[in-house]
Amino acid sequence: APTLVAGGVDPEWLEQMAGTVGAENFEHAVRWIAYTLDTELLMSEIEDSVTRISHLVAAAKQYSQLDRAPYQTIDVHDLLKATLVMMNAKIPEGINVVKEFDRSIPQIPAYAAELNQVWTNLIDNALGAMGESGTLTLRTGRDEDRIFVEVADTGPGIPQAIRPRIFEPFFTTKPVGEGTGLGLDISYRIVVNKHHGDIRVDSVPGNTRFRVLLPIDPDAP
Repeated sequence: APTLVAGGVDPEWLEQMAGTVGAENFEHAVRWIAYTLDTELLMSEIEDSVTRISHLVAAAKQYSQLDRAPYQTIDVHDLLKATLVMMNAKIPEGINVVKEFDRSIPQIPAYAAELNQVWTNLIDNALGAMGESGTLTLRTGRDEDRIFVEVADTGPGIPQAIRPRIFEPFFTTKPVGEGTGLGLDISYRIVVNKHHGDIRVDSVPGNTRFRVLLPIDPDAP
């Protein structure tokens, strides 16, 4: 019965079929229809699964950048989307993900795989701050001769007293065993030392924003 319902077969249609095939053939006809619908539904599920796997493989390739040059011209939106796909299993159902992307910003030369590590660290910290519910916002835009990527969360915020230390190696507010204290230090090194950009934080309870600024033309004087 569930298969027939899923296939759109209603009681009225079955009554019409019974009158057509006769009572002696009705049960056999219903079984044949159910088998056919089962097969079609299974093929549809397989097709959906193949599509999902293809998207995941594409995201994994985009995230790892294994088949691309380390330094290349990139669209940060492609990197952010790939990172979200790779982190999807870590995002609780109670977290609302908002993407405020400025599609007009230019592509930039960058170390794509390393920037993906930055997005991963910032998103992971945001999720940890919010717990099981809240809003994770990814925002992009342009700031004069730089583009920016902002990761915002609605967690409790970062106390002013510890804010100057958050980029120090091994500094963490997470319980013992849950964090190395290297995520923001590594992110800072990638953004500032390797890309000649900047990473800033602005935090009040309910609105913590990490903003990564990257030069559009790193070779400009």
